[in-house]
Formats: sequence, C-alpha cells, structure tokens
Amino acid sequence: MRIRGLYAITPEGGTTTDLLEKVRAALEGRIALLQYRRKKRNATEAWQVVELAHSYGVRVVINDDVALALEVGADGAHLGRHDGDLALARKLLSRRILGASCYADLGAAQAAVRAGADYVAFGSMFASPTKPAAVRAPLSLLGEARALGVPLAAIGGITLENASQALEAGADLLAVISDLFDAPDIRARAREYGRLYL
Repeated sequence: MRIRGLYAITPEGGTTTDLLEKVRAALEGRIALLQYRRKKRNATEAWQVVELAHSYGVRVVINDDVALALEVGADGAHLGRHDGDLALARKLLSRRILGASCYADLGAAQAAVRAGADYVAFGSMFASPTKPAAVRAPLSLLGEARALGVPLAAIGGITLENASQALEAGADLLAVISDLFDAPDIRARAREYGRLYL
C-alpha cells in the first residue's frame, strides 16, 4: 500500500448526524484515509460512514474491530496492542488494509509488518488531548522505521503547527482527530493539511 496525506480519525461523542456532517466536511477538504473509531459498537453508523467516504473515493478502516470492518464493507481495520492477533486479522481481511499501532516500539512495528500490516502508526508524537497519558514516541523513531518499507503514520497531538516536524522526520500519514474535527472550519483545516504535502 502506498498512501500519503491526512489520516482523519473520527471523534467520540455527538450523534450520528453530527458525525456524518463532520466527516463530510473532512472529505470535501480532501483526506487520504479515514478511520472510524467509536468506543461503543454501532454497525449502522459505521456502515453510513463507510458509504459516505466511498462516495468521495476515500478508503475507511475500522478501529479495533475486524468483524465490524467485514460486516460494513470497510476497506480494512486498525488494531492496537490488545485488539487481537495481527496474523489472524491478516487472514480474515484478505487483501483489505491492515494497520497496527506500535506506540514507541520499533520491534513491535517490525513484528507487525512480518504479520502482514500494510502500515504502522507511532505515537503519541506530541502531547495529545485525546490520550493525555499516552507514552510519547520520539520523532527519530520515524526515521528508523523507514527501513520497514511500509507507510508510517504519526499520531498523537498532531496540529498544523507541528505537523511539518512529523513529515520531515519521515511520516507518510498524519493521523489527526482534535485538530481536524474540533476546527471551526473542518473543510478548510483538511485543505491546510493537504497543502503540507505539496
């Protein structure tokens, strides 16, 4: 998988209608990949998000839930440390996208790629309002991980002000929640991120 750009991750809270409005604005601003993340499983909402994203030609991965990804016709799944076996997920997903959270652990990323992960995510790169207690990952880790040969996602506290640091360090994808979906103009914010890749 070769992919670069803004990796939008859906926020918690709000109604399905609110979420779909925010996602639509992000899609109109151009994003490279969308992750549907909700603590409470909601297949109907997930399906609506997938359908909306696909209407804009954007792929969707489901956070932490391979079964839901298959159920709603998503393009793949993203798994964290405690979200199941990556090798099994690879088999279940077949040729769909498999992403893995590797935190600040290069060894975990190497193992994830061996198990079939299409991309790996490192973070928290910066102080994160979504996960304030998250372990911080050094920017230098992105450079070390280039040898893995898969796209690298930087996550955690990414903002327009610090995003260029992650890109210069080697990130392909900027995974953003708050700085995108809490922006007064989500569409415009997505476009600003896109300009960082020009």
